[in-house]
Amino acid sequence: MNAFPLHLMRHGAPQLAGRLLGHLDAPPEAEGIALCVDRARHLDFARVVTSDLARARTPGAAIAAERDVELGVDPRWRELHFGDWEGADPTRLPAEDLARFWDDPDGFPPPGGESWTDLCNRIGDGLAALGEPVLVVCHAGAIRAALSVLCGFDARRGWAVDLPYGAVLSLRIWPEGPSGQITGLIA
Repeated sequence: MNAFPLHLMRHGAPQLAGRLLGHLDAPPEAEGIALCVDRARHLDFARVVTSDLARARTPGAAIAAERDVELGVDPRWRELHFGDWEGADPTRLPAEDLARFWDDPDGFPPPGGESWTDLCNRIGDGLAALGEPVLVVCHAGAIRAALSVLCGFDARRGWAVDLPYGAVLSLRIWPEGPSGQITGLIA
């Protein structure tokens, strides 16, 4: 199979921005939806896939409607599950615990939450279901996990990629590997 473009878009700002939302859903802000729709206007894709969480699904649906393309909803594209930290303001968590997580998310996952490897496996399954020019509207952790699966980034290298709300990371994907090559970043 030939290479195809994959665009990974982080959802726009949600209500409760700045918190560890993980699988907790928070509605998107109108400005965040508008930013995502605007950024998608310059991308080449034949369909849109989103996580099932409203902060990603809502802008994805708006983009699909504007472009008149198929919309698929796939829960594999959810954010990392933060367990006991779901919804927490990270500045109020024990600094040492949070630092251990950022340094080694496999060795020190959030209490009751998902490990980095589990997230990467889930995202790898989501990637395997793609296969045409596609825009995936999802979450920062999911995008970083895709970089791990496609480009061999470890978690620490993934954190080095700034992904503000509405960011778009574009890749060329060879599905046989799968493997990918970064072709652009709009932040």
